[in-house]
Amino acid sequence: MATITLKNIPDPTYNMVKQLAAENHRSINSEIINLIEKATKSTKIDPNQHLVLSRKLREKSKSIIISDAALTDMKNEGRP
Repeated sequence: MATITLKNIPDPTYNMVKQLAAENHRSINSEIINLIEKATKSTKIDPNQHLVLSRKLREKSKSIIISDAALTDMKNEGRP
């Protein structure tokens, strides 16, 4: 198993990892390993399930019609 040494971890980041470790009843090392695993783990997407969800969303929103002018206004809202 490989070993990694982390240097110059900002205090707020370290404190957050320390807090997460305590909340999850883990050591800081175990919490960092868990976070790395979550960040690098890919999940396989079932295309059929994705299509079913997409079709349900499309069905829910088909009655909502947004004009080009309204869409442009929404995009520009809050911009200088």
